[in-house]
Amino acid sequence: MAIPRFVRNIWSLVYTVQGLILFVLIMGVTILMFVQVILRYVLQVPLMGIEELILFPAIWLYLLGGANASMEKKHIECNVVSVYIKNPFKLQWLKIIKSAISLAICLWLTYWAYEYFLYSLKVWKLSNMLYIPLFIGESALFICLVLMAIYTTVELGQYVLGLKTMLQEKRG
Repeated sequence: MAIPRFVRNIWSLVYTVQGLILFVLIMGVTILMFVQVILRYVLQVPLMGIEELILFPAIWLYLLGGANASMEKKHIECNVVSVYIKNPFKLQWLKIIKSAISLAICLWLTYWAYEYFLYSLKVWKLSNMLYIPLFIGESALFICLVLMAIYTTVELGQYVLGLKTMLQEKRG
């Protein structure tokens, strides 16, 4: 089954935007750390609060990086079973089971992240020194888990379609 062109374009756009956001976050954290090192160790005048400021892009960088790894299917795996199983049909079923379990866990965590998201929005805590709303960093958990759930759903669908194709080829 061919993927419609507009779906591929949307997927490509999401991937590009996500990559650009990650690049901006990496550069932001790098620049802030560089400025802090120069100010603290070269000029001997540390800028108070820069560590607090770095916290927010670092949280987003970490969680969005996990979502990006999920999108690229480069997340950490331990494929010990695939060393012993050589049958392609059984391997495909194994991939489907793995993705289904991953999706169930991701949806469960997304539910709890959503509850925390609502709590964070309601309480509206502020950071200690710069009074930045902590919601900015805390919302990353929910948003990135939603992305991971979407990517895992797509992965599961690809594995199911792959199994369907394998079965059709075997019959035909």
